[in-house]
Amino acid sequence: MLHWLEKRRGKDTAAPIRGVTGPKVPRHSGGWSTLRKRLEAEPGLRVLDVGYTSSTNINYLTSLGHSIYMADLVHDACEGDWQRGEDEDGKPVYDVEGFLDATLDFGEKKFDVVLLWTTLDYLPEAFVAPVVERLMEVMNGGGAVLAFFHTRTQGEETHHYRFHVTPADDVEVQLAEQFPIQRAFTNRSIEKLFQGWSGHRQFLAKDSVSEVIMTR
Repeated sequence: MLHWLEKRRGKDTAAPIRGVTGPKVPRHSGGWSTLRKRLEAEPGLRVLDVGYTSSTNINYLTSLGHSIYMADLVHDACEGDWQRGEDEDGKPVYDVEGFLDATLDFGEKKFDVVLLWTTLDYLPEAFVAPVVERLMEVMNGGGAVLAFFHTRTQGEETHHYRFHVTPADDVEVQLAEQFPIQRAFTNRSIEKLFQGWSGHRQFLAKDSVSEVIMTR
């Protein structure tokens, strides 16, 4: 994805420190195309959009009659004070429950759609499975999670991006606050992570990013 942006902004431009910067570049998304049809057909859904606040996403989703909530999990996980020392092997120990309560506690609210994007690729390992478990808890039955997964950990396309929805079959990508990618996912590792969910549908892409819609 980065090569699209570098043609527009120039390779010597500094990466963003906080938020988003630079042009929004369209990227075809089979997952978004499928989910958009549901959002257009079923007004009154509750949507959780994960990432730095996007006025584009807010305006589009509310125009369809949906309620939208935001959670910038990658920033909060990587910049927050969650580490509580190290275990006997020298690996960091995190306050996972504290993180979940601070970022994914919505009281009695339940969600019908979660736009998770590439979030799970950038979280510390200790947060990945608990975040998926918490999403299962805060979603209604039949709810859908749209998630993108990198299939490799090197290359320009592994930079951290914000995704903006459109009324077409594209999403727009925009350089966001930069955090190092932590992992790549295989089909098997995705299925294992979402074990216990009722189903999933995968969409192939050409830029080392796969797309999946998981059903609660």
